[in-house]
Amino acid sequence: MKVILMFVLLGLITGTLVVAQKSDEATRKLWDTAYITPAAGKNTGRRRASRKYHIATPNVPVDNVVPESVVGVTIWRLRPAGRADSGERIIVHDDNAAKEYVPERISANTKLNAGDRVRISVEAARNGYLYVIDREQYADGTLGEPYLIFPTTRTLGGDNQVKVGKLAEIPAQEDNPPFFTIRKSRPEQVAEMVSVLVTPTPLEDVQITDKAQKLSEAQVAKWEQSWSNSVGRLEMETVGQAWTREEKDAAGTRALTASAPPPQMLFYRPKSSEAMFVKLRLSYRR
Repeated sequence: MKVILMFVLLGLITGTLVVAQKSDEATRKLWDTAYITPAAGKNTGRRRASRKYHIATPNVPVDNVVPESVVGVTIWRLRPAGRADSGERIIVHDDNAAKEYVPERISANTKLNAGDRVRISVEAARNGYLYVIDREQYADGTLGEPYLIFPTTRTLGGDNQVKVGKLAEIPAQEDNPPFFTIRKSRPEQVAEMVSVLVTPTPLEDVQITDKAQKLSEAQVAKWEQSWSNSVGRLEMETVGQAWTREEKDAAGTRALTASAPPPQMLFYRPKSSEAMFVKLRLSYRR
């Protein structure tokens, strides 16, 4: 009887481990990564504590969020790699020489210097199409003309489809160069206003060309009015984490699992499953 009971317990334990392993290896659901800061004194475990988000938009509730509408965004700033760096490197061919850089996460409030090299990774909770728009912002609050900086045929060959569990990198690792260089067009420019759109179907009247193209202000305003209402943002409490192997591979053939590093920012909208239009203000250091 004891022997039978031992085998039963062993089977239960083994089954539990297999289920846990499969759950950990399964393609993650993006909204499930949103471990919001717990109440003071509440112990939630090491793994959960390492993923804490805070609510950056307290006026937008986190209740009744449609999980399929969530969009994750991470901004990376490149710095020269050192011998002691453990993060993944990206190879940049500069001045006929190959140099290694480490992408590090920055927050939406990080001040940038002219000449900084940045990359953007986007993760969607459903399949769709990705568009990125950039506008300059000046000291008086006015905005420059909107330019579609992604997709172009020079980045990912113009392929702007997003898939669950995969990272869309802008620019891609294979692009030359695999980064954007931040530069002011005039002294009074104070920020770059970056808009990220994820739509279930391709946008009409948008032609993919070999370079950034100027868009109609009226058209961009229409998209923003339709899809940016009541958009909230969660942001991880820690910054500076280096690019990982999982994130590097997730832009290729492997999907992100539940244990992979979550996006730096999560954008959400309660009670809506339409397209998402989210905005980021990347400020220049004075």
